[in-house]
Amino acid sequence: MRNKVIAAIAALVLFVAATDQRAVPVKFDVPAGWPEPSYDFANNPLTKEGIALGRKLFYDPILSADSIISCSSCHLSYTAFTHVDHAVSHGVGDSIGTRNSLALMNLAWSKSFMWDGAVNHLDMQALAPIDHPDEMGETTAHVVAKLQRTTTYPLLFEKVYGDPTITGERLLKALSQFELTLISANSKYDRVMQKTEAFTEQEANGNALFKSNCSACHQEPLFTTGEFANNGLPIDTVLNDFGRMLITNDPSDSLKFKIPTLRNIEFSFPYMHDGRFKSLRNVLDHYAEGVEHGPTLAPELQKGISLTKNERTDIVAFLLTLSDREFCFNPNFAYPKE
Repeated sequence: MRNKVIAAIAALVLFVAATDQRAVPVKFDVPAGWPEPSYDFANNPLTKEGIALGRKLFYDPILSADSIISCSSCHLSYTAFTHVDHAVSHGVGDSIGTRNSLALMNLAWSKSFMWDGAVNHLDMQALAPIDHPDEMGETTAHVVAKLQRTTTYPLLFEKVYGDPTITGERLLKALSQFELTLISANSKYDRVMQKTEAFTEQEANGNALFKSNCSACHQEPLFTTGEFANNGLPIDTVLNDFGRMLITNDPSDSLKFKIPTLRNIEFSFPYMHDGRFKSLRNVLDHYAEGVEHGPTLAPELQKGISLTKNERTDIVAFLLTLSDREFCFNPNFAYPKE
């Protein structure tokens, strides 16, 4: 009888130990000199297990209808979490979208998402590609059902949330946890700001030209204001994409698109919402020579931007200092090893 009691107590201790596994908190570090994030971490505290779950989900094609497309299909880690092999994104069944995917980084400072700002919270952003028929072609409810039927995901969700129940909210918050860790703040530019490195003469000249011609929309240190602007691109007559106006139905938003970050711009070509430009030189040629005037054109472009060909080269040299190779090739952001 005594041995049975001892065995029962031992089993109870093991059970309590196994069920008392709390997720390990992770501190979100704000880079020196940066503003406070917009994201409310109180509603989705970062944990080691939550980040790992989000990372696994990010790379898992189970989120798509054909189990071929994953988040990483359009957001490759080594190309600043976007794609570079075609102008606009591709989805399930070889479907072709209408926009180039935005690079993913420093998302804790973003208040709106997508080129047109259709989503206003990171925790909701993944709903758009999951439910879109030309992207992942699924429904959140069906994805949850598929995950619940697996042998691995209920255990992983239990580690994060304390029980194996998988819900749409938990799925989306786990994805956010991984995406929030995608911080790029270690480029040459950052080291220059920290006074541990120096610009070359050409980079310094490009920086000065950038500040006087580009920084109104691409503000340091994030190199975006997060706002929307018409940057003078002639409309693509095939796509007929009018940008934010499609969301707001306000004519004053016609041809306005989200101002993207310029961090890691070296890796995130092609450029613009429709991927029409293949090089940074093409982009600068547009601003110097190709801006189309219209009623919603950004005020900063109303008088045009005058840049010689040499000045454009210097600005490109500066933009290359925004490349953060440690970020793009960070093994903690890449496809997770089982």
